[in-house]
Amino acid sequence: MSLRPSLPVLVTATSLLTLPGLALSQSDDAGALDPIVVTATLGPETIGEGLSSVAEISEEEIEKWQPLEFQDLLASQPGIAISGNGALGKQTTVFIRGHESDATVLLVNGIRIRSATTGSPAWQFLPPQLISRVEIVRGSSSSLYGSDAMGGVVQAFTIPEGEGTREWVEASAGNLDTQNYSAGFSSIDENGAVNVAVNRFRTDGTPVIEGGEDKAYDNNSGTFSASHEFDNGVRTNVTYLGAEGTAEYEGGYNDFVFQVAGVGVDLPVTENWRTSLQFSDARDVLEDYGSFPFEVTTKTRTSRIENWLTAGVHEFVVGAETMTDQVKASTNYVENSRDNDAFFGQALLNFGPSDLHFSARSDDNEAYGAHETWGAAYGYQFDPHHRVRLSSGTAFKAPTFNDLYYPFGFGNPDLEPEESISYEAGMEGNYQNWFWDAAIYQSEVDKLIVYDSQAGKPLNVEKARLRGMEFVVGWQRNGWSTKAVASLGDFENQEDGSQLIRRPEQSIRVDLDKDFGRWYAGTSVRAESHRFDEVVSRIRIPGYAVWNLRAGMSFAEGWQVSASIDNVLDNEYALAQYDSNRNYISAGRTALLSVRYNFVR
Repeated sequence: MSLRPSLPVLVTATSLLTLPGLALSQSDDAGALDPIVVTATLGPETIGEGLSSVAEISEEEIEKWQPLEFQDLLASQPGIAISGNGALGKQTTVFIRGHESDATVLLVNGIRIRSATTGSPAWQFLPPQLISRVEIVRGSSSSLYGSDAMGGVVQAFTIPEGEGTREWVEASAGNLDTQNYSAGFSSIDENGAVNVAVNRFRTDGTPVIEGGEDKAYDNNSGTFSASHEFDNGVRTNVTYLGAEGTAEYEGGYNDFVFQVAGVGVDLPVTENWRTSLQFSDARDVLEDYGSFPFEVTTKTRTSRIENWLTAGVHEFVVGAETMTDQVKASTNYVENSRDNDAFFGQALLNFGPSDLHFSARSDDNEAYGAHETWGAAYGYQFDPHHRVRLSSGTAFKAPTFNDLYYPFGFGNPDLEPEESISYEAGMEGNYQNWFWDAAIYQSEVDKLIVYDSQAGKPLNVEKARLRGMEFVVGWQRNGWSTKAVASLGDFENQEDGSQLIRRPEQSIRVDLDKDFGRWYAGTSVRAESHRFDEVVSRIRIPGYAVWNLRAGMSFAEGWQVSASIDNVLDNEYALAQYDSNRNYISAGRTALLSVRYNFVR
């Protein structure tokens, strides 16, 4: 294992400054197949060096796929399933390895955001047009990230990859009267980075239920990031992403605000000791105008310190974090704020072909008390191409404000956090032009929070067993690239032996692309098995398959045109139940044509 750079920094600072420079050195096919990631261990390492199951979606892939929604990037990735109440700005849930949507942490440039009332991030409002790269860590991560990281962590980055200066404008149009306009500027060198971008997206949408009317969606967003390293080695950074708009749904509409902002500094204390500080603010605002109008705002303010120490090839992290959730709503909650104080540590040890990772964290929350989690992993490099890994860890998910404090007696302040213990074994092969990775896992979840209709409030009553297998293989050479992903799961409610709702247990995805120099073409096929839902009564929702096409070319200096067609065969499929007779349905075939101009200096 090669030693990670000796200046490990705060996640945000790494994404803003260190990462682009490191990524620049991975210019060959082998490097492209083993990208550098930062989420799994808080600092930079290649996927091949890590001991976690990690997937990366690159800037190049995002530009080619032209996703209309952020969750389009996650669909059928290893271990991930998506469900939602229709397409284009509608409520979305993301399941990693069968865990609930509120058991996955979403980070934007290192800053955590979610609704404290529902516990879930508003995945549907994160604009993919401003995202340059995504990392997905699958498996227990609470020993680093605290509550809710039972299924894993998804982190989105806005800073472009690679050094240089870019200035661009882009306009897109598609069916459903979809329009998108964006512009941006970025400048990245070894001493710092600046990135500014704005985006405007709107669509008339499609019906979200069978026999329904079109439901429109608009999203206005912007991002700003900057970092700088001074001569004395001190690094500073600032980051912001905000989105606001309106989303119609069956029975009403809502206005939303999705926003993160943060500042950080990275200080060299000695040659082998660096300290990073981060201060951040995240806001999730929803004004709903349906049958029962309401307004709710979540503010999450976080202060975090990390001390990175190196001893030869070994690295250690000792840190602390304080986080405050505040809720302001048209409905008066019994409590409207809570504080969480945490201490955590991590050891990354290397002994030749063997790697050992240990992590532990203690959270003390004024709502539900203290909770400790741990993680341990071992990896062994058999030869330059093959490696095996074993890991285990505990995690927990905190009760939400709705669970604890919802008024009129519907909350239960005596709830305990959900708990899990997870195990994983994996093996991988990395070669000059191709790679493969296989993993098996099992999680046992206890004290699941479920609403009890007889008690009239949520209770800790159920247990679940989540187990499965994942296989990924990829190849890249002479402009050709392909990747295939297969996931097989068994997500069981152990109280009655039933399959957990809204989660398919089998999925597959295949991507094939060819770069011809001035133009490219590609296709994707993905399929998922049936799932169950239980809004009124338990029903079986059939599986589905979709086929996507994409192409693009450079036709003059600075000019690019690209086109994509998703769900080419216009298959209508459902991901969730609406009522006893109808389901929420997909958008059907969507097409988008984009023209981009990159200013030439």
